[in-house]
Amino acid sequence: MALYTETVMDHFMNPRNVGSIENAEGVGEVGNAKCGDIMKLYLKIGDGVITDVRFETFGCGSAIASTSMATEMIKGKTIEEALAVTNKDVVDALGGLPAHKLHCSVLAEESIRAAIKDYYDRNGIEYDHSRFREAEDGESCPMV
Repeated sequence: MALYTETVMDHFMNPRNVGSIENAEGVGEVGNAKCGDIMKLYLKIGDGVITDVRFETFGCGSAIASTSMATEMIKGKTIEEALAVTNKDVVDALGGLPAHKLHCSVLAEESIRAAIKDYYDRNGIEYDHSRFREAEDGESCPMV
């Protein structure tokens, strides 16, 4: 069996939604330079819907593929639908990841949450703080 699925390789070789968004309504950055994976997600939001999403990822192929897939999964979705996306959803959509790369999907989920939290904070929108876990430095990078 190949280490990576065709879907993972496709999103790594041809990532979707790469880049930044000028004047983004929400920006989330997660990761740790110690583990080598840093993800930055930019959101444009209109009427509670994610109208555009872009990312910049510094990391391995699994990190790039995970973020690329996550952007595809939340584009056009409501904020609530985006918050429902889990790392397992990202892994399933990619057709799987090696066990030692699952932290990349966790970072993808955390980047979505961080960008939405930033959107809420910038706009003074009340939210349930328990839905937004504060990650410790390197927490999602088990090899640190």
